[in-house]
Amino acid sequence: MEAPNPYVELTREQWRGLRKNTPLTLTAQELESLRGVDDPIDLTEVTDIYLPLTRLLNLHFTGARQRSAAVNTFLGDDHEPTTYILGVAGSVAVGKSTTARLLHTLLARWPEHSRVDLITTDAFLYPNKVLEERGIPHRKGFPESYDRRALVNFVADVKAGVPEVSAPVYSHLEYDIVPGAVQTVRRPDILIVEGLNVLQPAPPTALAVNDYFDFSIYVDAEVADIRSWYVDRFHKLRRTAFSDPKSYFSYLAELSEQEATAFAKDVWRDVNERNLIENIAPTRGRAGLILHKGADHSVRRVQLRRA
Repeated sequence: MEAPNPYVELTREQWRGLRKNTPLTLTAQELESLRGVDDPIDLTEVTDIYLPLTRLLNLHFTGARQRSAAVNTFLGDDHEPTTYILGVAGSVAVGKSTTARLLHTLLARWPEHSRVDLITTDAFLYPNKVLEERGIPHRKGFPESYDRRALVNFVADVKAGVPEVSAPVYSHLEYDIVPGAVQTVRRPDILIVEGLNVLQPAPPTALAVNDYFDFSIYVDAEVADIRSWYVDRFHKLRRTAFSDPKSYFSYLAELSEQEATAFAKDVWRDVNERNLIENIAPTRGRAGLILHKGADHSVRRVQLRRA
């Protein structure tokens, strides 16, 4: 007997119809500042995919607040509602960062949850020095390259209502944690946690960061498409960010087009695809919602977990 599918699958057209009367509160200029390198997302994608998604999350947020109020009523206390925590997962180059930034902006424009913060798990990577001491600098982005305990403690404190919780800051320019820099979160209505491995299960007897999530999203695409996007993005970065003399990767700006393509494909094969297949993709079934992208980056279908 075939196992029951926990997801309801919706075509793009069916999903678009669930927008109802959710207003578009984003301009083309704002979208330009939010989308990632070489990400062709446009306002049609925002209207068709992200407005229904924000409507769903608004309804889910309201339900979570009602459940919290019910517990408070039962206990006879007047604690403030807990922060709603949303996880966004997916491969390198799949567009999860754009998804997280879009949701950060769009959700904050709903009056019910105007205070929205975004944290990326890059902030909890071990510093390069620590990775080198452990002999795993080539494993950056793999689960063992993160300070998992610090990440879990950060999210647990936010969920517990600690007034101020601080996280480290990661610099993509320097490719490392910035010494002494912090990002402070002050009891937001919603906290978005974006990263490669946020849906990873915990070791035995421990808690995982996703144990504190109220909802989670996995951004998905065919491996061959993500590989192509990664190589395209690498060339774009080589012409832009990598050309900055302060960039950790400034030496890559000197590569020829052919050398750059070969380098990007090697890094994808040896690092990012391996991490995707071994660690990231196996967590897809833990997500509350899966956005499936086509070769043109647009979302073709959506899977929503029923419960």
